[in-house]
Formats: sequence, C-alpha cells, structure tokens
Amino acid sequence: MPVAKTSRAKAPAGKTKPPAKAAPAKSKPDKTKASAVRYDPLAPQRVQDILNRLDQRYPNVRCALHHNNAWELLIATILSAQCTDVMVNKVTPGLFQKYPTPQAMAAATPEQLEPDLRPTGFYRNKAKSVVGASKAIVENFGGQVPDEMDKLLTLPGVARKTANVVLGSWFGKGVGVVVDTHVHRISRRLELTKADDPKNIEQDLMKVLPQPKWIDFSHQIIHHGRALCIARRPKCAECPIENICHAADKTWSTVEIHKAAKP
Repeated sequence: MPVAKTSRAKAPAGKTKPPAKAAPAKSKPDKTKASAVRYDPLAPQRVQDILNRLDQRYPNVRCALHHNNAWELLIATILSAQCTDVMVNKVTPGLFQKYPTPQAMAAATPEQLEPDLRPTGFYRNKAKSVVGASKAIVENFGGQVPDEMDKLLTLPGVARKTANVVLGSWFGKGVGVVVDTHVHRISRRLELTKADDPKNIEQDLMKVLPQPKWIDFSHQIIHHGRALCIARRPKCAECPIENICHAADKTWSTVEIHKAAKP
C-alpha cells in the first residue's frame, strides 16, 4: 500500500524567522581600574590632605603647658602624665615659685613636694621623678637640660613622649613624634597606624609624616582631640577632616565607615 505523503506547512510569505541573537559576552573586570581606586589610608596625597586641613584649622599651635625654660617644660610634662594640662598649669606656678631652679628642686625631698603635686594624681611617683630628674640635671649636665634624646632618656621619669615634647617645643628639634592619649586615639581613627603601643605608633607616624611636620602634627592633633575629636561622641559634623575619615565610632558621616578604624 502506498504511504501517504505528509506535507510541511509553509511559513507565510514575508514572515521569516529572525536568526537567534548571540548572548553578549560578559566583560571581565578591569583590574587596572580596580587597583587605581583601591583605598589606601597611607597614600601620600591623603596624608598631605590631612596635614593641610590641620594647618588651616590649627595654625601656629604651641605646647599647651605653660613654661619659661626647658627645665620648667620638662617638669610640667612629667606632671602631665594621667593629668590634664589645665590642672598642671594650675599647679606649676606655685611649684616653680617654691623651687625656681633645678638646684632648688634637687635639694628638696619627694615628701616635701607631695602636697603641691597631689592635684595631678600619682603624686608620690611624680614627686620622686621630678626630684630625681632635677638631681640628674644638676649632677650630670651642669644644671642644663640636655638637648639630645639619649641624654634626656637617662633622667628619672623621662620616656620618649616627655623627651619629644622638650626637644620639639623648646629646642625645635623634630627627632620623633609626641604620642599622648589624643595622638594615640586620633591616629588610629584616621588609620595612620594600626598599632596600640605608643612606641610602635610613633614609628608608624614617623614613616608616613614628613619630618618637618613631626612637631606641629602632635600639637595640632592634641588641640583637635580637645576641641572636636574627643574620646566620647566626637563632633564629626564640625570636623574639617570628616569626609576623609572613616573611623568606626563616628557620630555622623558622609563617607563609608571602616570597622577596623577604632581608637
């Protein structure tokens, strides 16, 4: 029996099926462009921007501790440990009136100084330190405060912070960076360091800051820490550095927060 032929339906004239479109190729990310915009908190341009803004906000800043000579500054800085500069400035006028020279203080006993130093806290240890430092200055340096780091560090009660304050603020020598509580906190907020130890923080700052700015940077950051970048609830809305600061504890921000940028 003959097989019946099946006929295929013809497509209507003029309605041809369009060819299938090829799927668009997925573009690969431009690694060069990605690396160009990668955030670097230590980029020289960012560091310089921070310094410029500090210069504008805190021009011509000076050490907040009142002093008339290198010895008075040394003693005041020793007393400022765990104490505000405001309190130290209340104590030192009477103290230096009683003991106006290293020789006068060296002749006293720590017990004699304790009542005068009590408002600064840890007054017993501080009394021993200032008397000991005065004796060392008289006996080893002819009554003159030395202007070299190694020699300053031989004085009782003097560590790098105190030595840097004296060298920078009195002798104008930027051989290091003063790291007090404000510099410690704000340098970490600004991601200029991840260290928590003052010695390591100082070394990190010395690597990223131009040496001519070592003295001013500390003064400016200390003033900034008192005025705006306070420990609790910093005044971020008023801060001139706000839009380049990604600190984790910001109270107001126009930029991304970095959880690792902790004080």
